Amino acid sequence: MTESTVDGVRYAADGPVATLTFDKPGRSNAMDVPMQARYGSALRQADADPAVRAVVVTGAGKAFCPGADLGLLDDISAAPPASGGGHENWRDVLAAAAVGVPVVAAVNGGCAGLGFVIACSADVRFAAAGAKFTTAFARRGLIAEYGIAKLLPELVGQGRARDLLLSGRTFTAEQAFAYGLVQEVVPPGELGLRAHAYATELATYSAPRSMAVMKAQFSREASLPLPEAAREATALMIESFARPELAEGLASWNDRRPPRFPPHPAP
Repeated sequence: MTESTVDGVRYAADGPVATLTFDKPGRSNAMDVPMQARYGSALRQADADPAVRAVVVTGAGKAFCPGADLGLLDDISAAPPASGGGHENWRDVLAAAAVGVPVVAAVNGGCAGLGFVIACSADVRFAAAGAKFTTAFARRGLIAEYGIAKLLPELVGQGRARDLLLSGRTFTAEQAFAYGLVQEVVPPGELGLRAHAYATELATYSAPRSMAVMKAQFSREASLPLPEAAREATALMIESFARPELAEGLASWNDRRPPRFPPHPAP
C-alpha cells in the first residue's frame, strides 16, 4: 500500500482501489485553491494508473468537505478577481466526472458548497447516517457554482434541485437517500468499509474499459434525442464485440471465475 498527503488531500492505493481523503485538521477539510488542485491531480493520477480500477473519495474526522475555506472567500470579497479571467478551477472540482475510473463518494459528515459539488460529480454516493448536506450558495450570496445547476437536477429532478439550491437549507443523509441523491445510508462506523467493498466489487467484476465508456455515455447521451443516443450506443456496442473484454467476460462466466479484464488504456 502506498500513501501520501499533499495540500490537504491524502492519496492511498490499496490494490485496485485508491482512496482520496480530504484531511485538513483544524479547518474541517475546508478547501483552498492548492487543495482543490491537488484533488483534481490526484484523481487524474489514479485514472492514469493501470493498477487502479476504482476510487473512493471521503473525508477525515467528522466532515467530508464543508466547501471553500471561508478565509479564501473573505479575500475574494475584499479583492474580487477580474471577470473573464479564464479561471479553469472547475476542471479540478468536477474531475470525478471527467476521469474514466469510477468514483465513489463516501460522505462521512458535513458536505456543503464546493464539497457538495464534488460529491454530486462522483458516480455513486454513500453517506453516513446523520451526515448533513447543504448547497449553501444562496445563503452566502453566491450562485449555483461549478455546474451544480446541471448536475443536481439530473440526480434529484428539477423541483427538488431548485428547492435545495434556492433555499440552501440543511438536510440529512436520510433525506438525501429519499431524494435519490445518495444510494445508501450506512452506520458511521461502517461507511469506509462499505464504500471500499463496493469499489472493490467494481474493480473485480466490471471491465475498466466498459466503465470508462459508460461514463462517457452518461455525459454524452443524456443530451441527445433517443434515436441518436441509440445509434451512438449501437456503434459503441459493435466496436466492443472486437475488444478482448468481451471474450474474457464470456470465458469467466463459462468458467465460473472472476474475470481477468485488461486495464483500461491510460487517458
